[in-house]
Amino acid sequence: MTLSTVSIQIADPVNAQILAISEDKIQGFQRNPFGEIARQSGVDLPVVIERIQAMLQGGIIRRVRQTLMATNLAPGSLVAWQVPAEKLEAAFDYMFGQDPFSGHVVIRSADPATPGSNYKLWTTLKVPQGYSMQKHGEFLLRQTGAEHFRLMPAKRLFVLGVGHVRRRGMAIGSKADVAAEAMGVNVVNLNELEWRVLVALKREFELDEIVENLWLARAEEAGVPLQTFYEVAEDLNRRNVIGRFSTFLEHVKPMTDGQRVTRFNALFHWAVPEGREIEAGREVGRHHILTHAYWREGGPEFRNVNVMAVAHGTDRDVVLQHKAAIDEHIRTLGIPVSYTNVFWGGRSEIKPSEISPFAYREWCQKVGLDPQSMRSEPV
Repeated sequence: MTLSTVSIQIADPVNAQILAISEDKIQGFQRNPFGEIARQSGVDLPVVIERIQAMLQGGIIRRVRQTLMATNLAPGSLVAWQVPAEKLEAAFDYMFGQDPFSGHVVIRSADPATPGSNYKLWTTLKVPQGYSMQKHGEFLLRQTGAEHFRLMPAKRLFVLGVGHVRRRGMAIGSKADVAAEAMGVNVVNLNELEWRVLVALKREFELDEIVENLWLARAEEAGVPLQTFYEVAEDLNRRNVIGRFSTFLEHVKPMTDGQRVTRFNALFHWAVPEGREIEAGREVGRHHILTHAYWREGGPEFRNVNVMAVAHGTDRDVVLQHKAAIDEHIRTLGIPVSYTNVFWGGRSEIKPSEISPFAYREWCQKVGLDPQSMRSEPV
């Protein structure tokens, strides 16, 4: 059977079985990630590899890669940008196409009366250790003609996973029996060997690299024996540097065959009393519909919201029903919410943020900046 004759429909029962696991269930570093997908999905390994190859070739899967806990490798933030309307699309294009350190790039909208509704462009930003997010943001502001930006680094993480196929048709209010874990954000220092392994580890896989022993070529790329590669990667995993091995689907745009995994991307905001951010975030994070949930400080621009979460769905009303269920859960627990809102995503693009200090120095030279001038100020 050739790849051209293999089903790439996400509704295909075998593909759905695979994707329900491969999107966000393979946690940490695995020596044989495709074997682990096969084990958890109940689909034979050769079929898993064949279907992932076919879906990648067909544009259904947009990338296959080992993700990192980038918040533990590089300072990062959600950034809201106030950009003149006539410059908004060009600013979007610049952030996505020209800045390797901006990841998610989304144009969001909210009711005009909503605090912060004039912040239309939202991005994630990572800068390698030792460099300044504020200075990087100021450079991007000058390049794009933005008027202002608000950095909102995560203080805690409660949910971090995708699983769009698994969430299709999910019951309203579906939630875990226990509160979500409050994960800290602690930057880990790496040596040169660890960075070499990490850079090879995180690069997305091309079609011809989708094979059972996929790490052998990456060990050669890093210039180390395979066993050393395994040992370094497993040590990084123990240090909470490694995220999950994942097959990423297109979030919003129609895929090559016209299928949509999801249509609506909603950023939820809640303002809870100071001192109750972790409690509220853990309760919000119980809810299975969420792909991300964080404690972030929105500041006065956003009515001092401090708990944020993201949900995706194919029906706007269903997404709002999930939001209402979360609101009701918080209310029944007696956690006051002084303000809440929804920012809806429109145009969006996603790419992995670069986090290597070597890449940052090269980028500075490319754009005519002195890398030293972009360093963080001594604390």
